[in-house]
Amino acid sequence: MALDAGAVAALDCGTNSTRLLIVDGHGKVLVREMRITRLGEAVDSTHKLSADAIGRTVSVLGDYKQMMDVHEVTRARLVATSAARDAVNADEFFAAAEEVTGVRPELLTGAEEGRLSFIGATRSLPAEDRGMQVLVVDIGGGSTELAVGVTPDDAAGTGPSGPAVAAVSLDLGCVRLTERFFHHDPPLAEELAQARAMVEAEVDRARGSLPPLEGPGTLIGLAGTVSTLAALELELPHYERDRIHHALLTRLQVDQWLDRLATEDRRARLQRPGMIEGRADVIVGGVLVLAVVMARFERTTCLVSEDDILDGIAASLLSRDSPVQ
Repeated sequence: MALDAGAVAALDCGTNSTRLLIVDGHGKVLVREMRITRLGEAVDSTHKLSADAIGRTVSVLGDYKQMMDVHEVTRARLVATSAARDAVNADEFFAAAEEVTGVRPELLTGAEEGRLSFIGATRSLPAEDRGMQVLVVDIGGGSTELAVGVTPDDAAGTGPSGPAVAAVSLDLGCVRLTERFFHHDPPLAEELAQARAMVEAEVDRARGSLPPLEGPGTLIGLAGTVSTLAALELELPHYERDRIHHALLTRLQVDQWLDRLATEDRRARLQRPGMIEGRADVIVGGVLVLAVVMARFERTTCLVSEDDILDGIAASLLSRDSPVQ
């Protein structure tokens, strides 16, 4: 880690949300923000970022830039993922994002996204889970990353030079599945069946390309779908990071929530403690992905992590000796 690095910022422009993490030079969290912007709205069918979606996301990035200035950020990385990978006009968004933030956006490959998610998710694992093989699933709006690696023996070992991680990205996520398959609210049984068949095929393909998992092992779940499931299970009327982070979801609980949420419409889902606007219309697709991953990889529990790709990006910034602009 560089000495006297000053504050650094990680910005993640995903398919469903735009997020910011600011930490000081010692890694202490100063700001953690998430806003639903739906950058990838209709990208699955149009292969183009809409003007409205770009406008929503750039507006939020402008707010984030003000926060970065308040905290005198010296280094920043702004990454874009699935929606931008799929869009023929991603450069249009990148230009607008750079203009408002002063940071040149990076288009991450799926493998890069998965590896950064693994690094972020394993930084604060309990001592008993260190030095063990871990499967990380990051369920986004447009893609899902699966990463397998052995966690470092201590948090200091999670920098960009390690650990060794095998990662694969699947073109399925909560927004993509919803737009492609769920044309009714709640979805019809045949729509769910078609979506499940696609997810199972993709997860099976990914499993064949990843290193074999040794024994039951630990599954760590990231992103809004998994956090929302934990909040639902805990019946949290308001977001409580400390209660969600490292909460444990069983496979039975995930399957039960899939059954419940898939038979409710968006309005009914929003009435549940723990659900938020911007998740209720896409949560079924995300939970379906998690349920299939747990079944296909034979995982009985999922450890919920609020540390994710943002934390991995921040770790990469704190290991550098020169500002990233």
